[in-house]
Amino acid sequence: MSRTMILLLLLLRGLTAGHPPPAATPRLKLTFPELRARHGLRLFSLERSCCYEALLLDEERGRLFAGAQNHLLSLALDDINQRNRKIYWPAPVEWREECNWAGKDITTECMNFVKILHPYNRTHLYACGTGAFHPVCAFVEAGQHAEEPIFKLDPRHTEDGKGKSPYDPRHTAASVLVGEELYSGVATDLMGRDFTIFRSLGRRPSIRTEQHDSRWLNEPKFVAVFWVPESEDPDDDKIYFFFRETAVERQQGLGKTSFARIGQICRNDMGGQRSLVNKWTTFLKARLVCAVPGPDGADTHFNELRDVFLLQTRDKRNPLVYAIFSTSSSVFQGSAVCVYTMADIRRAFLGPFAHKEGPNYQWVSYQGRVPYPRPGMCPSKTFGTFGSTKDFPDEVIQFARHHPLMYNPVLPHGQRPLFLQAAVPYTFTRIAVDRVTAADGHYDVLFIGTDVGTVLKVVSVPKESWHHMEPLLLEELQVFQDASPITSLQLSSKRHQLYAGSTTALAQLPLHRCGAYGKACAECCLARDPYCAWDGTTCTRYVPNTKRRFRRQDVRNGDPNVLCSEDPRRGSVPQKQLYGVEGSTAFLECVPKSLQARVLWTYQRTLDDPQREVQMDERVVRMERGVLLRSVQRADAGLYLCHATEHGFTQPLLRLSLEVISAWQAAGMAPAGDPQLTAGAPGRKVWYQDFLQLVERPPLGATDKVCQRLRSRGRPPPPPRTHAGPPGRGQGEEPRKARRRRTHEGPRAERGPRSASPW
Repeated sequence: MSRTMILLLLLLRGLTAGHPPPAATPRLKLTFPELRARHGLRLFSLERSCCYEALLLDEERGRLFAGAQNHLLSLALDDINQRNRKIYWPAPVEWREECNWAGKDITTECMNFVKILHPYNRTHLYACGTGAFHPVCAFVEAGQHAEEPIFKLDPRHTEDGKGKSPYDPRHTAASVLVGEELYSGVATDLMGRDFTIFRSLGRRPSIRTEQHDSRWLNEPKFVAVFWVPESEDPDDDKIYFFFRETAVERQQGLGKTSFARIGQICRNDMGGQRSLVNKWTTFLKARLVCAVPGPDGADTHFNELRDVFLLQTRDKRNPLVYAIFSTSSSVFQGSAVCVYTMADIRRAFLGPFAHKEGPNYQWVSYQGRVPYPRPGMCPSKTFGTFGSTKDFPDEVIQFARHHPLMYNPVLPHGQRPLFLQAAVPYTFTRIAVDRVTAADGHYDVLFIGTDVGTVLKVVSVPKESWHHMEPLLLEELQVFQDASPITSLQLSSKRHQLYAGSTTALAQLPLHRCGAYGKACAECCLARDPYCAWDGTTCTRYVPNTKRRFRRQDVRNGDPNVLCSEDPRRGSVPQKQLYGVEGSTAFLECVPKSLQARVLWTYQRTLDDPQREVQMDERVVRMERGVLLRSVQRADAGLYLCHATEHGFTQPLLRLSLEVISAWQAAGMAPAGDPQLTAGAPGRKVWYQDFLQLVERPPLGATDKVCQRLRSRGRPPPPPRTHAGPPGRGQGEEPRKARRRRTHEGPRAERGPRSASPW
């Protein structure tokens, strides 16, 4: 059996075993025009620029700093189109020419694409860009307060950006600035082959990973970097790197396999004394698993790590890690969100090391003696008496060099993805998370960017307990009209705003649109949006610590039977009159606000008759926006009630009264003495009566009746036809052709009108 066939069978086995659930439907779907017109979407872009990839949100200054092609931007958080400032920061002409000589496109690649943007101190930022394949960094003066109109960069005081920013604008880089030191994961060469985790700036010597060693890094793509304190002692602080790479422990014969990784280093790592000089001595890495468990152990894995968001909690040492993944399989396409705890991450780094041994060089758990101090531990008073990594014994350094990989992976909270979408026309690209205080607890609201310019809003709700969470897809928002992928996301909890960047523009959008859920208490309650509550009259933003008598909110259960019992409008149903012509079609339209609601139709002949469910068949067809009656019959007349069922709650949405009339009634020409045809609406003029007169041929002799009816309404009858003769002929002289036609056809009054119109 070929290698390709084996891989295909394994992928199919994992797909059928894991059984990923069908794609979730958003409760509310808003298009780009709707967001622009009614829901506060704002856009910002520069001419002759692009690629708004680096975003830095500064709540104290009230500014959103952004990096783009040849530009640095400072925008107001309240409105990105107001009080904006910009710095033009192109690459020097000689760098662009050198880039062009190297075979790069001078109009698209040989520019300065800003990739790195960090707060340096109270008055300055630190920015780095590609510099036309000549990485460059600079300090940007941004002022200390929001009212200071300072935003400038001195192009004469720049520094080398190697090891901080990538050369190629298509490459990614991840970094974090802690104190005065920059920790970055980036390619450090022009060809993009030497990848490293690098520490620069500050007073301590620069340190990097071992060069050209696939056991340390194997074609990595860096995603995010975070600083997390380990204890009260700052010497225990660690830097965590998130990336994906080609797995060295992959099965033989399956080709390249991508794994998601988390790597750790100690902040106070100074390198070795005799070995690993100016190299990390505390670097370890473990696999991040995000998979749908299968009943026979064949899981469906999401291996392509795309983005990571660190959600801070009350304990700074234990934030939650939200990560988004996609699949690398050509058989199964999907994206997922997995959540990890720092306790599980630390447990993996304290577990056994991975070791390659045996005749087939298989990766197994290392069972030998682990030297002291344990590799990966930081030199501090907490775990020993070593003052520096330079004091570590040589056996510790050698063990760390040859065993950077941990054997146990890091599993997600709940052992499965929190939220996933399979068989959808998009892939997750970015994530931002907001912890929201509601009436019944705290909820994490996820904002997920996609590669088609949309943002998904998902709330995590406990199902049976707070340890078993259920995702609810509240909204799908088309933020960018051109469907360009979302490359960056930032949110302001203070201002309740979300900021998204793409290749073409920057977007600003409120975190909530409570009024869009509907105008009834039940609709607001069923939305289960932590940002929104029913205040007695409308669905509005929920504000904690405010006492309002009629405010209703229950995100966990969302039961309108309990919350909306006092709603004065409960039970009132909008009514609509509909007319149907016998034998033609009629459409009963009813569209609920929620796309997750199931529509049920009931019918009753009169208000006193019992309701029964409308059965669908070849003549009665369910459509996307209602029910189509293909051939209306007399028995179809009556009252139709449209119900919406959602989350176990059923509410009536619309009452339609269908009146069936015959074609004779529609034309207003029912024969006298036919009580069945005239019983529908005696003396009432149907709205399309005159229209049908134009398209239906009246019976013989009906012209006089039409004229008589028009005279009774005050309208003049149609003028008689006259024919003007040829030039020079008198008005009273009849044309020869008309005279011949009258002779052969006879009087027109006796034969009736020639055309279908009485005119």
